[in-house]
Amino acid sequence: MPEYIDWDDFKKLEIRVGTVVEVKSFPEAIKPAYQIKVDLGAEIGIKQSSAQITELYSIEDLLGRQVLVVVNLFPKKIGPFISDCLITGFYTKNESVVLAVPERKIPDGSLLS
Repeated sequence: MPEYIDWDDFKKLEIRVGTVVEVKSFPEAIKPAYQIKVDLGAEIGIKQSSAQITELYSIEDLLGRQVLVVVNLFPKKIGPFISDCLITGFYTKNESVVLAVPERKIPDGSLLS
């Protein structure tokens, strides 16, 4: 059974759409991962994230793709890298991650509502 939250709790999460503009391998990560930069529009700018999505996505697959990003989490240090946003996705049965993406292209920085 899910743990219910109220509307005010949900509104605290800031989930926005952004376009992947840079992807690098992250060999220092404990589990295979990429270092990803996402353009979240003029208001927020570019944020970076470490994402364990190497199993289903190549660097070429990710460049130019829009993704849903949580932008208001505290930064997290992952080895030598600072992740200042969370790219969202869904775990498969074998624990690969399928990205959460908008169904159509929309302006970077648009807020999930």
